[in-house]
Amino acid sequence: MARTVGIGIQSFEKLIVESCFYIDKTGFIREWWENKDEVTLITRPRRFGKTLNMNMLERFLSVEYKNKGEIFEGLSIWEDEKYQKLQGTYPVIFLSFADIKANTFSLAREKICMAIQKLYSRFDFLLTGNILKEEERRFYNKILLEMTDSTVSCSLRELACYLSRYYEKKVIILLDEYDTPLQEAWVYGYWEEMTEFIKGMFNSTFKTNPYLERAIMTGITRISKESIFSDLNNLEVVTTTSKKYESSFGFTQKEVWEALKEYGAYDKRQKVKDWYDGFTFGRRQDIYNP
Repeated sequence: MARTVGIGIQSFEKLIVESCFYIDKTGFIREWWENKDEVTLITRPRRFGKTLNMNMLERFLSVEYKNKGEIFEGLSIWEDEKYQKLQGTYPVIFLSFADIKANTFSLAREKICMAIQKLYSRFDFLLTGNILKEEERRFYNKILLEMTDSTVSCSLRELACYLSRYYEKKVIILLDEYDTPLQEAWVYGYWEEMTEFIKGMFNSTFKTNPYLERAIMTGITRISKESIFSDLNNLEVVTTTSKKYESSFGFTQKEVWEALKEYGAYDKRQKVKDWYDGFTFGRRQDIYNP
């Protein structure tokens, strides 16, 4: 019996638990981990599974899911005992800019601050016990109430510091759709304000952050290094022309053919090829838009 196709589901766990259609992309975890890049920017077109892969990565690595790796049983990452031991062993900060859409800088800034506040609220267990010093408690509460630009710029680095101290381990940071607020800024005319605002945050989070183990950013575009990435000389940029992660986003022809067989539509494969084939990532010329 063919699996149900869950339209629009971006939760890896929900797809697996509810036995929805899913093409195994857990090999992305292995490839990324073994590349050992400190900060990775991956750009892909819309609707190629970037958010789902980031959610999968969080679900695999986060200490919140320690000893809950059975959800990966039967998937390629679980065939390697080394990665079974890696599952659930890192504090993970996962932030998305997908909803940062606004026609003014002040509104966009407010939405970014709200996203960071929500993140801090998620980890408010840090306020209990003796993990935080008194001045750090004041900073934490300041985040939850009102943020200056300087507070925003160092907010993710400070959160990484607190989590690293709590778990006695460096932190993994995942930022999905990093470029959404920048695209909005370009369209509505507040580009310079937004790039300066984002640049400070990115420098603090991804370059001058001693509590960072590794980080991934995803988006649909690569913003020039002369703007927000000018200080990030540790950045590995993976565009559609890069060989890394060639088949981690989108479906290969083999995967599409297998899916068509599952749904009794193998005889429609040429029509599907005409509709959805045409993307080349790195050396792969058979990538289909999901």
